[in-house]
Amino acid sequence: MTTSPELNGRVALITGAAKNIGRAIALELAAAGATVAINTRASRAEAEAVAAEIRAAGGSAAVYIADIADAGAVQRMCAAVAAELGAIDILVLNASVRREIPFTEMTFEEWRQVMAISLDGAFHCVKAVLPGMISAGGGHIITLAGDTALTGAVGKVHSSSAKSGLAGMTRALARELGPKGIRVNCVSPGHFNTTRPAGRAARPAASGHIPLGRYGEADEIAATVRFLCGRGGGFTTGQIIHVNGGQWMF
Repeated sequence: MTTSPELNGRVALITGAAKNIGRAIALELAAAGATVAINTRASRAEAEAVAAEIRAAGGSAAVYIADIADAGAVQRMCAAVAAELGAIDILVLNASVRREIPFTEMTFEEWRQVMAISLDGAFHCVKAVLPGMISAGGGHIITLAGDTALTGAVGKVHSSSAKSGLAGMTRALARELGPKGIRVNCVSPGHFNTTRPAGRAARPAASGHIPLGRYGEADEIAATVRFLCGRGGGFTTGQIIHVNGGQWMF
C-alpha cells in the first residue's frame, strides 16, 4: 500500500469493511491518508486483519463492531469514532446482505433482513454522521448499489429493491445536502472477483456478457470511491457511477 497525502486529516467510516470490496476501500482510503474506521457486524478477526495491514503500511485504522440495522448501535459507534479518531468526514455505505432466494419462497422476515441492513442501515448511519458534517461545513457520503438495482435479477427481489432505494436516497440527499457542502454519490459495481458465500451459483464466463471480457477487481471500485472523496470528485454529486466493464450501459 503506497500512501499519499490527498486525504490527510480526514476520517472515513466504512461499513461492512472486513473483506471484499469494503476491505479494498478501507485500504485505498488509508493509502490516500485518511484515518479509517472499519465497521463489521461479526467478522472481527477479518476486520482486525485489515486494520493491521493498514497500520503496517504506515496508516491509521481502528475496528468498530456494530450492527448498522440497530439505530442505537450506530449512534454509539459513530460517537466512539468521533471521540477516538475525530469527526467523520467520509461515510462509505458498503454493508449489505446478498442472499439469493426466489420471491415465491421469500419470507417477509428475509425481505426485512436485507432492507434493515442495506437501506435502514444507510438511514441510521447518515443520520448519525450528518450533524458533524453540517457543523464542519462539508463531507462525503458514498453509497454502494449494484447493476441489479436497475436491471433486476432472479432471486434478488429483496436486494435489488434495497439497492434501488439507495440510488434514490443518493439523489435526494445530494439535492438536500449540496447547499451544506456535503456531496453524495453512489458507486454501482457490476460483476467482481470477490469471495462468494457458500451455496451461490458459479459465475458465468465473463467474455460472453462483459465488453471488457473480464470480471472487475475490488481495488477498481476502491479507486472510484477514492476519486469521489478526493479533489477530482469535488464537483460531482448525486451521481450513480457504474463500474461494470460495460456490461450494462445506462
